[in-house]
Parts: sequence; C-alpha cells; structure tokens
Amino acid sequence: MTNDNKPGGRPRDETSAPAIKAAARRLVTEKGYENVSISEIVRVAGVARQTLYRRWSSKADLVLEAFFETAGEPPTLSGNAGLTARSVLEKFLADVFDSLAREGDAISSLIACAQSDPEFCETFKEKFVFPREQMVRQILNKACSERELPPSADIDTVTAMIHGAFWYRLLTNQPLDRPFAAALVSSVFPTRPT
Repeated sequence: MTNDNKPGGRPRDETSAPAIKAAARRLVTEKGYENVSISEIVRVAGVARQTLYRRWSSKADLVLEAFFETAGEPPTLSGNAGLTARSVLEKFLADVFDSLAREGDAISSLIACAQSDPEFCETFKEKFVFPREQMVRQILNKACSERELPPSADIDTVTAMIHGAFWYRLLTNQPLDRPFAAALVSSVFPTRPT
C-alpha cells in the first residue's frame, strides 16, 4: 500500500547547506568563479553531487546565495518608519558597502564572469543587483514625495549614479566604507533637511 500524501523525491538535507556554501565561498575567494567546479565544491564540502543539486540548480545559484546571504535582504521602508529618506539611504548604502568590502575580491571576480557568461549575468542581476536597485528607487521616490528631493528629480539617473559610484570603487579597489556612503548621499541630498 502506498502513501499518496508522501511528497515525491528525497527531501533536502538542510544540514549540508552551510558546508556547501562555505566551500563555495572559500574556493571562489581563493581561485575565482570560473576556476571552481561543482566537483571541487562537493569534494571540499564532503557531500554528494546530488545533495548539492537538490538545493541549487546551478553553480551560479549556489555561489550567489553563498556570497549574498551575508548581504541580507534589502531593507523595507516600513522597517524604517520615522527616518528621513536621506538617513535610510545612507544606512542602506553603508550596509551594502560593509558586505562588499568583506568579500570585494571574490565579488569582483563574479562581476567579471558576468561580463562573459550571459546566464550567470542574468542570475547575478536577478538575485543581487535588481532588488537593491529597486530599494534605492523606493527610497528616492519617498524623498521626492516628502520634498527631501525636488518632485522633478530624475530617479533613473540618480539611481544609476549611486550604483555606478560604488561598483566603480569596488572594481578599482578603492575604499567602500561608511564615510564614502555619507559622501555619496551628500551628493544626492546637497543640504540636510531642517
């Protein structure tokens, strides 16, 4: 007699996920994304290949989750009630910079790979770039609606400027720190609200 309520396939082994992600982070940091194989990751993690593929469909999905889980999810405006848009943006950028600064070399290798691997590029944009870009847009729209910025502010251009500044610093090995977050925000909001 069969159990019709039993889900198909073997369940994920959640206890192996931290070891797999740690192995992926370490290997990519040491060797760069393109020089690391799934075989090497599972060997270092001490798991079977099938264990990895039960949770991640590709090396790109695994590596991006492994690196960007420390960056956390982009904050929501509802979690920052009562703060000015300027303050929310500065905190958001400082948190992103803290994460990028810890693993800048490895993330630079991921960005470089995204330029030559269209599939990886799409995953990188979907999992990291676009959610944070959307958060910046929401903060800037809040700033316009609350008159911290002029209602006519060009949100697309300001968003591109913010992202361009920190990706440029990352790729040229310049500091990504809280003073730079404050300076970048000051260029968007030239005067503090009274």
